[in-house]
Amino acid sequence: VMDGPRSDVGRWGGNPWQPPTTPSPEPEPEPEPERRSRRGGRSFWARCCGCCSCRNRADDDWGPEPHRDRGSGSGRRRPDSRGSDSRRPGSRASGVNAAGDGTIREGMLVVTGVDLLSSRSDQNRREHHTDEFEYDELIIRRGQPFHMVLHFSRPYESSDRVALELLIGNNPEVGKGTHVIIPVGKGGSGGWKAQVTKASGQNLNLRVHTSPNAIIGKFQFTVRTHSEAGEFQLPFDPHNEIYILFNPWCPEDIVYVDHEDWRQEYVLNESGRIYYGTEAQIGERTWNYGQFDHGVLDACLYILDRRGMPYGGRGDPVSVSRVISAMVNSLDDNGVLIGNWSGDYSRGTNPSAWVGSVEILLSYLRTGYSVPYGQCWVFAGVTTTVLRCLGLATRTVTNFNSAHDTDTSLTMDIYFDENMKPLEHLNHDSVWNFHVWNDCWMKRPDLPSGFDGWQVVDATPQETSSGIFCCGPCSVESIKNGLVYMKYDTPFIFAEVNSDKVYWQRQDDGSFKIVYVEEKAIGTLIVTKAVGSNMQDDVTHIYKHPEGSEAERKAVETAAAHGSKPNVYTNRDSAEDVALQVEAQDAVMGQDLTVSVVLTNRGSSTRTVKLHLYLSVTFYTGVTGPVFKESKKEVVLAPGATERVSMPVAYKEYRPQLVDQGSMLLNVSGHVKENGQVLAKQHTFRLRTPDLSLTLLGAAVVGQECEVQIVFKNPLPVTLTNVVFRLEGSGLQRPKILNVGDIGGNETVTLHQKFVPVRPGPRQLIASLDSPQLSQVHGVIQVDVAPAPGGGGFFSNAGGNSPLGETIPMASRGGA
Repeated sequence: VMDGPRSDVGRWGGNPWQPPTTPSPEPEPEPEPERRSRRGGRSFWARCCGCCSCRNRADDDWGPEPHRDRGSGSGRRRPDSRGSDSRRPGSRASGVNAAGDGTIREGMLVVTGVDLLSSRSDQNRREHHTDEFEYDELIIRRGQPFHMVLHFSRPYESSDRVALELLIGNNPEVGKGTHVIIPVGKGGSGGWKAQVTKASGQNLNLRVHTSPNAIIGKFQFTVRTHSEAGEFQLPFDPHNEIYILFNPWCPEDIVYVDHEDWRQEYVLNESGRIYYGTEAQIGERTWNYGQFDHGVLDACLYILDRRGMPYGGRGDPVSVSRVISAMVNSLDDNGVLIGNWSGDYSRGTNPSAWVGSVEILLSYLRTGYSVPYGQCWVFAGVTTTVLRCLGLATRTVTNFNSAHDTDTSLTMDIYFDENMKPLEHLNHDSVWNFHVWNDCWMKRPDLPSGFDGWQVVDATPQETSSGIFCCGPCSVESIKNGLVYMKYDTPFIFAEVNSDKVYWQRQDDGSFKIVYVEEKAIGTLIVTKAVGSNMQDDVTHIYKHPEGSEAERKAVETAAAHGSKPNVYTNRDSAEDVALQVEAQDAVMGQDLTVSVVLTNRGSSTRTVKLHLYLSVTFYTGVTGPVFKESKKEVVLAPGATERVSMPVAYKEYRPQLVDQGSMLLNVSGHVKENGQVLAKQHTFRLRTPDLSLTLLGAAVVGQECEVQIVFKNPLPVTLTNVVFRLEGSGLQRPKILNVGDIGGNETVTLHQKFVPVRPGPRQLIASLDSPQLSQVHGVIQVDVAPAPGGGGFFSNAGGNSPLGETIPMASRGGA
């Protein structure tokens, strides 16, 4: 992992309290040859992924698709477009016989039609677990057979030869797997084959087997026939395009998952919980992944196209997940989301206001421009959507007290002067209150045995990897054991979850000495949504050996030996008989609060402690503002005694200081007179925000209008201006933006919104509220949708592609 210059908004350099100008939507990417010439000729793939760097640059399927007019081709096609695909090899679509003159001779076996059995209710879609996709095309998972029916101009005879062909990319080649030829009735190669299951009159029923290593993506489909009268080829038809995805249900696929409840949760669940806040005050929000919404699958494939990922490499989940981690952020590659940690979101959407991935991905597909703005949980939520959509079992994971190790020392280093005052110009490492990334499940044939299973992928742009802002996939097993030399990016992720916080004090001669090591400060809790419920699942144990165990210490010191300061543990010096603990009541936004420090003397002699408390506001990334309240006190502790030191904080004191998510940082430092013991503790807490209350008014039935009521009470005594609600839910409501204007101090408002469910079953309808004065306000309700009276479901694109804001009159207003 390298430390590189930062170009996004409001990170660790400079003064975060005076944010630079927020970037405007990024310009159209320049032609690839120009980009490469400025980078010394090294392509993205040569820098990002070693397994692809040795490919021949002359291969036509290497680079991005040629730039075209926005209205043409699959790359920029609106999700509901059925225009022809630019990747179709034109020479193959024109002729219908070997001579290419279009003549159909008597006796030729002419294909008059193809039925791919692609509707959501057909056998193929149900057996392949793709029946929830809001698409009419055939969507299948690799390594699993599917069925089709060919219609001919005459009965099929034993002397006739039929071959199916699948093609993908600009220059399909059999050797690369981008042109697949499947002779009917003969054994295919690499797992591809087609068998006749029934020949009846002019119809031929086929069972087609696909390779468990097939390239994923959208293939064009054609049929060639050969008879004594000549050869015929079926012209390409966009209706006959076939999407092939990874298959966690197939034991031969390296993404195979051996638990059906895991597959239901990590592949098929369209919503989930994302955790945030602090370990002591965990917040949770529901996120609409929406991987089956119409247009999302096209957006996911467009991401791969946009970066120019070689089609021949798209069957490898290691390569696919790595490029997704690079492309979900906009740095380097005009990817999906622009990161912004400045607090100024006036030129885009506050990251806290998003309630799902669908609006973000469809905007990127529709415009080709990066979407403003994202922070870690948004990057992770979108990554979960993309990887689940492509067929990888993926979950969203939150690490509390997540370290950002800028110098690859594998320790969090905090520097103080002789009087234990922080030396901010040296404190480049930071501890995020929480950080959200992804686990995805796959085998790792590129690593030694023992590293299959969960792999970390992190799309938040923190540090570069091989010169690119991407991270992973990294085996969780290698993180657990400190094997930081395993690819990809293990040192950085190990430091995020399992490094120690080391306090260094400057000495009289200018050198630094370790005065305190906080061994349980980093990666204190790692959680994800539980399988089959909305409970938290503590997964800390798969990332770390038990804290303080011999195995855990060995893992840390093994990793540190490979870091930039391998001997960091050789100069520890401390005596500890006074213990320090911080207490913070459950603080609520808009109300006064109190923070307390508890000191305990565990020794047999009296101890005198000189205590300093400093309170500042902080972004969740650990970037802090100036101290706005402090307290100094000397405490005398008898042997075995405990004493509490409290500091009250009024709303009027913290209100002018507040930043995103209402987090505060209490820095406590102390010095014991008698033995020189140094006390140090950093405690982060957040101010709780209210929830939105959602109530369903009446039963929900597919195709019938339904109404939801949203109630919100402003917890602040000040007016909220330019209030925006967002509402979405897969199968219920395409992303919708509601502009409601101002809401007065302590005022209660009620909104009513109508929607038409499009798919049956249990669904989540999610809402958020955002304003310059208050954010991080969410609500969710489960909606159990009954099938339409005629059975089944339907979907429509109407109004879904452009979530234009509308002004909503308030249904009612009430006082406090």
